Amino acid sequence: MPDAPPVPPAERAALRRLYARAPDLAAIERRAGPLPWRTREAGFPGLLAAIVGQQISNLAAAAIWRRLGALLPAPPCPRAFLALPDAVLREAGLSRPKIAYARGLAEAVVEGRLDPDRLAALPDDQAIAAIAALKGFGRWSAEIYLLFALERRDVFPAADLALAASLADLRGLAARPDERALRALAEAWRPWRGLAARLLWHHWRHVKGRAAFDS
Repeated sequence: MPDAPPVPPAERAALRRLYARAPDLAAIERRAGPLPWRTREAGFPGLLAAIVGQQISNLAAAAIWRRLGALLPAPPCPRAFLALPDAVLREAGLSRPKIAYARGLAEAVVEGRLDPDRLAALPDDQAIAAIAALKGFGRWSAEIYLLFALERRDVFPAADLALAASLADLRGLAARPDERALRALAEAWRPWRGLAARLLWHHWRHVKGRAAFDS
């Protein structure tokens, strides 16, 4: 198992400011250990990974990603992905809808309709809108990309069920908050909502007995 990458110094300083406002979040690292700093590669690889991870567990997504990695150059590029037959992609574990979404992504990048380099220069809302405009990419997928590939500090994927479950457990809520309620609750953590999301995932992995960092 690889070592957990540490939180970058600037993000650690931001965490201290968040902790001063949210003592319940501050307690997470004391119980679960140091927060690992998960990242994904920016550009086509990170966007493709967002599709792979939709509606499946992290372990299942990691297994599919490893199989895709064996089929593609490093880093994965859109033209190489488009050259793979559907049957090969299905054997790697991609469903038919995800194959269609991933091909649409690759075509958008090849044709210049989506420029991943330009995304990095856009404000959060504009970058999310540009990604979510692609078929198969909802707001959740776009926010996950911004969080882990672009390391945006204030992006909060409120549709994520694990975040809702984690906050309900942390605060002893009678029910998991829905997306609208969770987004409203997260307003208290602005401008560090992305850091709060990372902490809540870290708490949930601890509660479920999963490794703090395994990929």
